[in-house]
Amino acid sequence: MIYLVYLLAALAEIAGCFAFWAWLRLDRSPFWLMPGIFALCIFAWLLTLVEAEHAGRTYAAYGGIYVISALGWLWIAEGVRPDRWDLIGVAICLIGASLILWGPRPA
Repeated sequence: MIYLVYLLAALAEIAGCFAFWAWLRLDRSPFWLMPGIFALCIFAWLLTLVEAEHAGRTYAAYGGIYVISALGWLWIAEGVRPDRWDLIGVAICLIGASLILWGPRPA
């Protein structure tokens, strides 16, 4: 469940950021900002659904999911297939994200 929330948050963040990218870098209409802002609000709300004691750990662990989602965007939306270094980097990020979120901590 937690990975689903993180994945949805990543999609919302990437969509929101891409709307700004499209407006500023691809010369699209400023109307792209409205769905972009909405998507970024959804992103922030979704991160509040993660059951973690501290917000900082939630955000840090989310970073690993964001990396894999960004590479998915690279492949699906931009047509650039991730290479082995991308995949190794993603594996490291996901291991790190899991350790941050679920690592044993003193009571």
